[in-house]
Amino acid sequence: MLISAAVLRAADAPYAIEQVQLNDPGPGEVLVKIARAGLCHTDLLGRSGLVGLPVILGHEGAGVIEAIGPGVNGLAPGDHVVLTFDSCGTCTNCLAAHPAYCAEFFPRNLTGVAVDGSTPAADLDGRPVAARWFGQSSLASHAIATGRNVVQVDPGLPLELLGPLGCGIQTGAGSVLIALGVTAGSSIAVFGTGGLVLDPFALASGRNVMGILEGDAVPALFIPRLIDLWQQGRFPFDKLITSYPLGQIGQAEADAASGAAVKPVLIPDPLA
Repeated sequence: MLISAAVLRAADAPYAIEQVQLNDPGPGEVLVKIARAGLCHTDLLGRSGLVGLPVILGHEGAGVIEAIGPGVNGLAPGDHVVLTFDSCGTCTNCLAAHPAYCAEFFPRNLTGVAVDGSTPAADLDGRPVAARWFGQSSLASHAIATGRNVVQVDPGLPLELLGPLGCGIQTGAGSVLIALGVTAGSSIAVFGTGGLVLDPFALASGRNVMGILEGDAVPALFIPRLIDLWQQGRFPFDKLITSYPLGQIGQAEADAASGAAVKPVLIPDPLA
């Protein structure tokens, strides 16, 4: 099918809104019509040389399933979903409820292509476009994801708010509530100062340093928990959101870098 997408073709170039050919979902895959997609600082890695270009970035999508491939269970067209990071589901860490530390996390999430090197997208000249960034590439009108990296949500919920729960919000909240185990009545200090040059004696009295990916969360369990907290008025993440049409992704990227926007959320352009 023909979709519209924000395509990055060079590290120092602006995004281009292009028509792209997207394959039908294959085994274990789903096709999602994107309602909104958050822009995360990790998307800036697309400009780092880490990812093959051209690429469709975006890994905080929310939308509606339009089609499913063979072998997808528990999901159906019409389901509302939040897209999150991908994982294999079969390695030791996945089976131990630590999918963010999946043995295949980096090839599945940070290359822009599938583990076998394939991509479901091509431009109008037939040239491949990387479209599996974090198993979704959701800065587009549609995305191919897997049955494992979508989380079904109540269709009565506002999809326009839910995309950032798949990565940025999940990472921050999960780091506190899951990885660090902060509980009600506890105290915590958060320093957002960038990289930290540590005094070697800082850890001498039993302190620990922990590297955390995706809040060490199981998305299918944690994203509904965050939604429940939001519905109770105890987790107002929606106040962080600034919305932009997908065609203004350059401005959204600049605002994220400058701090003018805490969480930019892109509205996909309809395909003419």
